[in-house]
Amino acid sequence: MDMSGFLPADGEKPLDRIPEDGGYCGIFRTIGVIGDSLAAGEFESTDEFGGCGYNDFTEYSWGKYLGRLVGSEVRVFARGGMTAKEYIESYAAVNGFWGRDKLCQAYIIALGVNDLFWKGLPLGAVGELDFGNLNGCRETFAGCYSAIIQRLKAMQPRARFFLMTMPRSGDESRNGVIVQHAGLIRALAEKFSNTYVIDFERYAPVYDEKFRRSFYLGGHMNPMGYIFTSRITAAYIDFIIRSDMEAFADVGFIGTELTNASAKSLRRTQNE
Repeated sequence: MDMSGFLPADGEKPLDRIPEDGGYCGIFRTIGVIGDSLAAGEFESTDEFGGCGYNDFTEYSWGKYLGRLVGSEVRVFARGGMTAKEYIESYAAVNGFWGRDKLCQAYIIALGVNDLFWKGLPLGAVGELDFGNLNGCRETFAGCYSAIIQRLKAMQPRARFFLMTMPRSGDESRNGVIVQHAGLIRALAEKFSNTYVIDFERYAPVYDEKFRRSFYLGGHMNPMGYIFTSRITAAYIDFIIRSDMEAFADVGFIGTELTNASAKSLRRTQNE
């Protein structure tokens, strides 16, 4: 039997292989997606006067497509216009997203566009954060984003977290912020156990005009774009798992009191 499709390959990059079934992403039976309009499956409409409408079609979101691809339950905690600041300060609580019945084995967090481009929230830096008291760090994106992770970790300590960077834009004026955001996300991932980066800034295609003609409807994605995003997200998570399979051996115990003393992830959590 050829085992090459199930194991990491020397020199392989995250999106070199796109498994038809999402690969090992399917080891998570519940996945939470925390994000903004693209995570919510937003479609733009126009009225008879040319005005633009923004409509969240959750069943078309890349998270729901990912769930159907890998056979997992994906819970979409997203809305058009969402920011990390609003999520941690009000949105999650108002909608009951901190409830124990909403806990997942894995979380994909895709936030930053609205905080940084539209709301003008300062990016912040990891060195400025007091990780023992993130309640007082809500005036920067770094503080709000980190508080989301920390709150979820307090409730589901062994969950796996996948932090998503933004793909580069065909509009060069945006790429400076995109690169800075990616640098922060990578630095934050180093601060938490069982936390990884889906690094689209480095490895996804540039979302230029050619890309947008195929995958966008106005300023947001079309159905093909959301399927595309689901496929590369699953592929990236599959790559992360194949690159360190020992670290994911015990994901079936997430959310239970059961452990295995040899689990690499348990050792990492205890050392956090």
